[in-house]
Amino acid sequence: MAPDALAELASASTTHHFDAGELITDYTMQVPDDVWMLRAGHVVLFAGAAEGDETLDTVEPGGIFGVYALLTGGKVQFAARATEPSTLLRLPGALVRSVFANPEGLSYIASSAWDRISGRSVAQRTSRAAVADLVRAEPVLTAAETPIRDAVKLMAERHSSYVLIPLPGGDFGIFTDRDLRTRVVAAGMGLNTPVAHAMSAPAHTVTGDRAGATVLMEMLEFGLRHMPVVDHGGRVLGVVEETDLVASSTRQSFLLRRAIAFATNTAELQVAARRITDLGVDLFRGGTDAAGTSAVISVVIDAVVRRALELEIADQTGAWRHQFAWLTMGSIARREAMPSSDVDSALSWSDEMCSDKGRFLRIAAGVHTTLDHCGLPADTNGAVAYKARFARCASEWSTAAQGWLDNPMKDRGLVMSSLLLDARVVWGDPALHTAPAAFSRMPVNHPHALRLQLLDALAGKVRPRSLRDVVARRGGTFDLKAHALTPIVNLARWAGLTVGLVSASTPARLAAGAGNGILSEDDANILREVFDLLQRLRMAHQIEQLATGCTPGDIITMSELSPLNRSLLNDGVREIAAVQRRVRQTLSNTVSRSSAG
Repeated sequence: MAPDALAELASASTTHHFDAGELITDYTMQVPDDVWMLRAGHVVLFAGAAEGDETLDTVEPGGIFGVYALLTGGKVQFAARATEPSTLLRLPGALVRSVFANPEGLSYIASSAWDRISGRSVAQRTSRAAVADLVRAEPVLTAAETPIRDAVKLMAERHSSYVLIPLPGGDFGIFTDRDLRTRVVAAGMGLNTPVAHAMSAPAHTVTGDRAGATVLMEMLEFGLRHMPVVDHGGRVLGVVEETDLVASSTRQSFLLRRAIAFATNTAELQVAARRITDLGVDLFRGGTDAAGTSAVISVVIDAVVRRALELEIADQTGAWRHQFAWLTMGSIARREAMPSSDVDSALSWSDEMCSDKGRFLRIAAGVHTTLDHCGLPADTNGAVAYKARFARCASEWSTAAQGWLDNPMKDRGLVMSSLLLDARVVWGDPALHTAPAAFSRMPVNHPHALRLQLLDALAGKVRPRSLRDVVARRGGTFDLKAHALTPIVNLARWAGLTVGLVSASTPARLAAGAGNGILSEDDANILREVFDLLQRLRMAHQIEQLATGCTPGDIITMSELSPLNRSLLNDGVREIAAVQRRVRQTLSNTVSRSSAG
């Protein structure tokens, strides 16, 4: 806070004393208009005001409570009671609200505020944390020719249950305590044998921006106890183990994913898939934040797509089954899915199967029919694998991508590039996804195409109200996706490309591209904070729609938002527009200097 604002808040605050056992406030019975800070004593937050109600959190001197209840207009409910003689400061809500109508307050809302009020345990929070934040130690590395005896000695010295072996080409092998038991001791392998003979290779890896919940499900699916974590440049950050990731919210997700994997026909798959919306509601209301909930929904949708494809080709035989890949695109590919998300898809197959295009189109149509019945509709804009534009052999994708770079305005090159840049293989050989290779060196080989990506991102103007309101001459609604999120996603995609990062989440792209000479680190941070806010508002809005039996969507009615959320949304829209102006001006100055030179 600015010094004058802090002084105003201090002068308007009042001091209150409470005896042991005395009720301080009951936010289950009233809409809050204040925030409390504990000066001395001890306070416990309960689910209700009655004796024996569930304990949510404890507050120590210096701690505050009531923030999130204030921000949500009373939707977060609890009662606070002193457990010993306590002195508290009561901060007026009108002054507190203004604190959060800025980027610093927005950052607090997106992180610590909810953690404090909801009383989530550390184990629960790990389900939504970026997996890079859960790495506890530097990676343990050794060479491929190291004798097993020395590798085991290194593991003991480092108190590690694994050792990583760097391989040519950037991959890693991994040797674990389980490998020692099953591949060395049980098989009678000599301890002087090079560790490369007993390792698993290549080791499955994940990037550090992945949510812990989704990484745990991946480990459970593949039967892994260790998961190396790498950055987007391939540098290993460390290794997480399943015990680092276990969280109660994740177990529910895993049970659903297992039901999907075990579905023996499309009817069983439909029954399982219909539970995705309930999962989203339970996760978000149970304390998982919007990013974590989106990541879990995305992973579960991936599982439905895979199983639908497996069922579609179950009665077909031939080598062709191993020569194609199914790609998911859009928000699901970025692991930013919402309950309203539809399914974008594409197919790529080996050049040897070029004459089988008709077969693949029929398979794609069948898969999407199943997905429709599962409550996962196809993309309304036609970005689906049963359309010829999105079904090609590997060399055709490479040629098309090169053509979009050479002439981005031809064949809807900008749109197609954006879709394929987000694409991720969810079934089949990842090597068949050939389009991204053409984009990895855009700054060097195709600066003109990269600049058009930026201009296209800057052309997406944020709007304070929906176009339908403009046409109807009324106010009051706002399209969170079209009029605020899409410009951020597009800017992030361009920012990632400037540093050679092709496929990644929106926050990861912004972090990677920050300070690239056009997008400053401050502006990248602002966009990330606004993105988090918008995703939280979208998820809360859609979860509420689902709970009331409505179809989830992105159009919100401004009057239904809490006063603070309305203020934050308006401020967020202004921040996006301001970043666009600054980026546009920096780009103009850069071009002018280049022309003068």
